[in-house]
Amino acid sequence: MIDAFEGPRYLVPFGPRRVPHCFTDVLILGGGLAGLRAALEVDPSLSVTVITKDDLRESSSQYAQGGIAGVVDPEDRFDNHVADTLTAGGGLCHSDVVDAVVREAPSRIEELIAWGTRFDERDGELDLGREGGHSHRRIVHALGDATGREVMRAVIERARGLANLEVWPDTFTIDLLTDETACRGALVWNKDHGKTLVWARRTILATGGAGQVYRETTNPDVASGDGMALAWRAGSLLRDMEFMQFHPTVLYIAGGARSLITEAVRGAGAWLVDRDGQRFMPAFDSRGELAPRDIVSRAINRVMQQTQHANVYLDLSHLDGEMVRRRFPGMAKLCAEFGLDLTRDRIPVRPGAHYMIGGVAVDADGRTDLPGLLAAGEVTSSGLHGANRLASNSLLEGLVYGARCGAAASADVLAMSDRDDLRVPMLSNPRRDEAHEPLDLEDIRNSLKSMMWRKVGVDRSGESLAEALEAVEGWCRYVLPRQFAEPRGWQLQNMLEVGRLMIRGAIVREETRGVHTRHDFPAAAPRWRRHITWQRGVPEHREQEIGGSAAERESPSVAAEATVTP
Repeated sequence: MIDAFEGPRYLVPFGPRRVPHCFTDVLILGGGLAGLRAALEVDPSLSVTVITKDDLRESSSQYAQGGIAGVVDPEDRFDNHVADTLTAGGGLCHSDVVDAVVREAPSRIEELIAWGTRFDERDGELDLGREGGHSHRRIVHALGDATGREVMRAVIERARGLANLEVWPDTFTIDLLTDETACRGALVWNKDHGKTLVWARRTILATGGAGQVYRETTNPDVASGDGMALAWRAGSLLRDMEFMQFHPTVLYIAGGARSLITEAVRGAGAWLVDRDGQRFMPAFDSRGELAPRDIVSRAINRVMQQTQHANVYLDLSHLDGEMVRRRFPGMAKLCAEFGLDLTRDRIPVRPGAHYMIGGVAVDADGRTDLPGLLAAGEVTSSGLHGANRLASNSLLEGLVYGARCGAAASADVLAMSDRDDLRVPMLSNPRRDEAHEPLDLEDIRNSLKSMMWRKVGVDRSGESLAEALEAVEGWCRYVLPRQFAEPRGWQLQNMLEVGRLMIRGAIVREETRGVHTRHDFPAAAPRWRRHITWQRGVPEHREQEIGGSAAERESPSVAAEATVTP
């Protein structure tokens, strides 16, 4: 399956005598919720360096409109949250991971409150919302539809009080540094200092997702799959790369940003209607607008095809206007900028790439198979989400695994007997001959994003995937070998590497499961109730059994979630 050409191990030339060196105990790549939560867990006697390619306020965590799921209502139960997560996950969740994360959720929410996060309340109690796939009201929100912004405000404020923490903003991580045995740090770049070799006793990858691989996405510009590409080149195991979750309701207005319209809008009672104003979700699923995201996304796609219309609409006109404006002030303001009244007008929406479920495989502590490297958050495949993430479990995962990674990295370093002697391997990468033909990087980037949306989007087929792979392999052959001098080139190379792995995974998985839909294989197949893994240097994909009991491994229960028929 894998083409003989894999691209270079390192993207740029460097050498120990030509590039400045920096030393830290724990290096964290990424400044979103998972990365900062990891930093907060590291022992204060250890030095921590956080590298972020923008600033701390520019991450997917910051833009999260939905909330954090947790069992805080006395009428709810851990088993309910576990069951909802497993059902949404299409049979690929690790039940032990799900149970552990769900049970940790209340304490993580309490921790955020103690740090100054102002969650929405009603009559002195947390105002709990309900979102698609949840059987109970268990979602805590902040500022109505701006939970991520409020949570990140509190976490950033607390992180800035750490005397042992140094943040490098506007710094691009080019590659992980590895010797024969372990990850030793990273090669980074910024416009003021150029390249720097950052050596670390432990490195934590928390770089976020890959939504920018698609034309239609809710993700910020920084979410270009860099961490997955870094781990891939370094030889770490990647898993389930075919599973990109598409959010069903993304604002679709010409000239406007593809802003997510939070699941909580449908949780509050909004309807999805077609171009003629007809509500359609009950015909696809008994849960209507509160069905899991994969089902809603496929239903919207089906309706757009049937009506030959570029989008469907969210209708809130039957709801109390004052409640809508109070609950969703950010969305009401955004719609107003385009002349739309959220309380009266139909709001044009369609699916968009939202959350990368696959990624770097990690264990319960966030350790990867590459010694010295840990990972947390959207860059990972932890076993929590399976084939489809349950709404509002993402910020929860970032909190839980961020804390675990920070604790594990801290314990590792404290246990080292030679803490004062960080040995540096003599790594280098030669300069290659420069290509004579210039490349229009923006053209290739736009072509990749458009092709991924058309052929590797919500609906896929063997034919469309084969065409996509042929195109990406062609681009890889002449883009990956080049040694670019700035982030636009490196980011494109990362997007090509990640896109190619996503396509390969989608070709191998000959079934429909969770967010992965194959027209030519429209049902879930028990044979594919397993992970698909990839590793640089291994000529073929490998398959991995999922966690859980023997009964769960044999269960065909996901078939009911696999198809959408009107």
